[in-house]
Amino acid sequence: MAEARKGSRRVLTGTVISSAMDKTVVVEVVSIKAHPVYKKRYRTTKKYYVHDEENQCNAGDKISISETRPLSKTKRWRVLDIVERAR
Repeated sequence: MAEARKGSRRVLTGTVISSAMDKTVVVEVVSIKAHPVYKKRYRTTKKYYVHDEENQCNAGDKISISETRPLSKTKRWRVLDIVERAR
């Protein structure tokens, strides 16, 4: 039997960089990685298309996002909550 793995969805925190679309925001997540040989740390950024049902996020907001089923061709994430509003 296949068991539902409810707690296995990834949760990330990022900054909204665009909210021009309807019910969709673009979130930039910054992560710090280490070089495999030289161990120097460097920053990488990745953009995610996130489902925002109530259009409540604006550019500059810091939000947490969670993985979900595919909602469109590019959207696989949804807004969990707004951590900090933009000033």
